[in-house]
Amino acid sequence: MSVAAKTESKGMSDAEVVEAYLTASMIPDPDAAAAYMKPGTIITFTGGREFDHPRGPTGFNARRYRWVKKQMDRFDVCPGADETVVYSIGTLYGEWIDGTPFEGNRYVDRFVVRGGQIVKMDVWNDSAERILVQRGIEA
Repeated sequence: MSVAAKTESKGMSDAEVVEAYLTASMIPDPDAAAAYMKPGTIITFTGGREFDHPRGPTGFNARRYRWVKKQMDRFDVCPGADETVVYSIGTLYGEWIDGTPFEGNRYVDRFVVRGGQIVKMDVWNDSAERILVQRGIEA
């Protein structure tokens, strides 16, 4: 974690840490996003793909989308004794790799935050179902 991100995240709520991570990841700036994660954090992405750095999802997304952003509608915060689970819920919008625009693609991201750092992330969205429909396969 960079000195700036360490200093910044100390005064942030767990939901603000997650929002800062997501904002950096949408630039996309995976190294800035990683500043909010404990090194080695596992990101379980759609389809069960596992990555150990935000560069993994960024690279995967580059093969699926020309660009993609999140409309973060809400954060559900579930505090625990030693960690907090934060859900980011909203929709994706952007352009598929062929240039076709899309919006309203539901997503849920689940984060575990401990000591001001993200220590686990799980990602779900409807992109695969939308791709199937584009190909004429009823999802």
